[in-house]
Amino acid sequence: MAPVIAVTGASGQIGGRVARRLAEAGAAQRLVGRDPSRLPELTGATPAPPATYADGEAMRRALDGATALFLVSARESADRVREHISVVDAAVAAGVHRVVYVSFLSAAPDATFTFARDHWHTEQHIRDSGLRHTFLRDSLYLAGLPAMVGPDGIIRGPAGDGRVSAVAHADIADAAAAVLLGGDAHDDLTYDLTGPEAITLTEAAAVLTRFTGRPIGYVPETRDEAYASRARYDAPAWEMAGWVTSYEAIATGEMSKVSNAVPMLTGRPAQNLAGWLTTHPQSWSHLKP
Repeated sequence: MAPVIAVTGASGQIGGRVARRLAEAGAAQRLVGRDPSRLPELTGATPAPPATYADGEAMRRALDGATALFLVSARESADRVREHISVVDAAVAAGVHRVVYVSFLSAAPDATFTFARDHWHTEQHIRDSGLRHTFLRDSLYLAGLPAMVGPDGIIRGPAGDGRVSAVAHADIADAAAAVLLGGDAHDDLTYDLTGPEAITLTEAAAVLTRFTGRPIGYVPETRDEAYASRARYDAPAWEMAGWVTSYEAIATGEMSKVSNAVPMLTGRPAQNLAGWLTTHPQSWSHLKP
């Protein structure tokens, strides 16, 4: 059987870039999504029948004939782990041999960041499935830093003076493409995908100030203050916990690890915040005075 890589999330930032990199390399692909009309048209890529992660039978049909699976994690939800399990089980049933899964830095059953616990449980199910696997544990997205700034120009959260090694979507995608094309050399390995440095939110605010020309600051919150300041969003408990604990994981140091995996896999340096902001002005233009 000729190798065929099934790519999920191909209409998104990570999956879409992975699909383009694989097409450039001449790899045969199956692009998986709920709406085939949103999938990119690429040489060597065919759209799979429509499938959602939660629909195991539809996912099995979508993966039929694929030898490897690039699994972008599902949208955050209360049933996220169950959706991931559905995809992994469908991959096994479809005869997929290998899965490359986008996980999260410091994934553990007792991780401070509640969503990182979801990733650990997914990793465990993949291990138990018997599939050959590679886990890409990415740090917080660089895109998330300007998104933290409130209308008043303040980043608020219980991050203390902790550091975060935020990483670019493009660096994750290019590392993933290298792993997918590298075959069994990456089997049973876990790569931490981070930026080149770990910075505090005070330092992030200073960089954003320089770019926007507007004073941006960081104000630490307690846990109670963090929940109170976000109460106006009327979000479900699981989502609120994810928001708050993402900052708390910065405070504990769980997001501070800096890895050389991105340059090792891609052959180029990982982007830092200033470099990323330079090439993504749309991410901070709304913050300008």
